[in-house]
Amino acid sequence: MAVQRARSGEEYADWMKQAKFEVQELRQCFEFEQDEGGRMPAWMDHLEEGVNRVYDDMLNARYTFGREDLSFMETAERFADDIPFIILLRQINETHRRGLDVGEEA
Repeated sequence: MAVQRARSGEEYADWMKQAKFEVQELRQCFEFEQDEGGRMPAWMDHLEEGVNRVYDDMLNARYTFGREDLSFMETAERFADDIPFIILLRQINETHRRGLDVGEEA
């Protein structure tokens, strides 16, 4: 199944904003579990730092599309079963690698 790409810069920015929120929520869940005797996964910092870096680059007009995966995607794919918003991260990465989906001109 093909992964959907953002259709506009605004949609792409909204996805990044949502990813940043989701990462913060996931961290809070793990912190709650820590209070109950659980542990913070070692990969959480890498995921959060990567998403925040892309988000900050967008805010500061430093972001550029590229052909390579985003820095956090290897970690995200490795721990996909523990990341409820993995589809969102895949959509962001696909848009990063292939650009916006502006449709085909007839």
